Amino acid sequence: MQLSLVCDAGSLETEAMQVCEADLISAVSVIGSGRPSPAIIVEPKNDDILKSGDNSLTKFKEEILRRISPFHARKYLHERIENPRLVFVVPQGTLPRTAKGNIMRKAVESMFFDQLEKSYEAISSNTIAENFGGPAEKLATHQFSLSETPDLTNKVAVVTGGSEGIGYGVTHTLLSHNISKLFILSISEDVVNGAKRSVAEELGQEKADRTEWIQCDLSNWAEVKKAAEQIKKSTDRLDILVNNAGRGIMTYQLAKYGVDQHMAVNHFGHVLLTSYLLELLKKTADEHGTVRIVNLASNAHQGAPSDVKFESLDELNQDLGPNPQYGRSKLAAILYSRYLDRHVNKAGNPKILVNATHPGFVSTRQSVEHIHEAYPLAGYAMSTGMEPFKKDQFQGATSSVFAATITDKSGQYICPPAVPESGNELSQNEQLGEQLMELTRKVVSDKFESFDDRKFY
Repeated sequence: MQLSLVCDAGSLETEAMQVCEADLISAVSVIGSGRPSPAIIVEPKNDDILKSGDNSLTKFKEEILRRISPFHARKYLHERIENPRLVFVVPQGTLPRTAKGNIMRKAVESMFFDQLEKSYEAISSNTIAENFGGPAEKLATHQFSLSETPDLTNKVAVVTGGSEGIGYGVTHTLLSHNISKLFILSISEDVVNGAKRSVAEELGQEKADRTEWIQCDLSNWAEVKKAAEQIKKSTDRLDILVNNAGRGIMTYQLAKYGVDQHMAVNHFGHVLLTSYLLELLKKTADEHGTVRIVNLASNAHQGAPSDVKFESLDELNQDLGPNPQYGRSKLAAILYSRYLDRHVNKAGNPKILVNATHPGFVSTRQSVEHIHEAYPLAGYAMSTGMEPFKKDQFQGATSSVFAATITDKSGQYICPPAVPESGNELSQNEQLGEQLMELTRKVVSDKFESFDDRKFY
C-alpha cells in the first residue's frame, strides 16, 4: 500500500479550522493527502461527542466532511472526501504536537498508517487462513453455517463472556437451537441483562429464561472456583463448555495473583474452570454421549514471541507489548486444547472432544474500544478504519458453534467456517504444551491452591 504526504504541514489544517470554526473542533489533521482515500483526524471542541450515540457521531462526521471536502478538493485537485468512515474523532490531546503546539503531521501519519497497514496484512492472512489454510479442496467438505446447528434439546452449556461480542453470537445460536440451560459467566450484570433483553425480543422470553448469569472475573481464581461450584449445584450434566471470554490487545498489567493479566484471564482462568468442571463433563459423556470443550484462540497466536519457553513466572511477567502478550495467550489456548486432547480424549475419554477455534476479524468491544487503551491514536486504524472489513458477532461465532455442536474430531485448531488448520510451529509443539501446563500447575499451586492429577488438567 503506497502512502505519501503531499500537502505542506499545517496548511490544510489552518483552512479546515477556519471552515469548521472553533465551536466544532479544537484541532484537525488531514493525512494521506494525494491518496485516493485520505483520512481526517479530528479533536472535537467537546469530548462529549465521543460519548454520544452512533447517530450523533455520524452526523458530526458528516458535518466535518461537508465543511472540509470542498477545500481539500480545490487544493489538491482531488475527489471530495465523502466517506464518514474516513473521519476519525479522537479525544482532545491525542494528536502529537511540537513544543510550540503545532501538530506533528508526519508523526500522525506514520502512527496511523503503520497500524492500518498491519491491519490490512491481518486481513490478508485471515482470508488465507479462514478459507485456504490447507488444500483448497477442504472448502468443499468443511463448510458450516449457523443455520446448520443441530437441535440441542436437553443439553446444557457454559459460555464465558457469553453476553457480548462473539460470546453473544454463540449464546444466541445455542438458545435458538433449543439448548435447555445456558450459564453465562461474565463480570457485568448490566451487559448480561442487555443480552437477555435482546434474546427475549428476538427469540422470546422463554428462551431468555433458560440463561443463568454467574458473576466471574476469570483473573480472580477464587471467583472461578465459586462459579464452577455453583454450576455443579445447579445441573447434573454439562454438554458444552465454551471458554470464550478474554482480554484483548491491551497494555501489560498484573492480575490479582501476580500473573500477567492476559495469561491470568485468557489461559489460567479457563484452565481452572475446565478443571473444576471436568468431572461433570466426564459424567455427562458417560451418561449422554459426546461433550465438547471449545477454547477461543486466534491467528494472533502467530504474534507470540518465537523464543517463548513457558519456563517461569518471570518469563510470563515480562512486558512484551500489547500484541505479543495477546498473541502468547492465544498460543496457550491452542497448546492447552491439544494438551487436553492428549491427556483426556486420548487417555480414555473419547467422548470428550477438545478443540481451539479462530473467529476471524470480528467487530467486538475489544477491536472497537479496548484497542485504544494500547494504541490511543493508531488504534483508530483498527477500530474505525478496518470496520468495513470486520465480521459481525454471529459470523465470528461460526467456528466456535461448529466446534461446540457438530465436530466429531478432537485436538484441532478450527478456522472459519469449519476448516481445520495446523497453526504455526509453536502451536504444534507438544513439548511446549507440556511445559506450559507444568508451569500452569506450579503457578496455580503456589499462588492459589494445589491440584492433584485427578483434578487438574
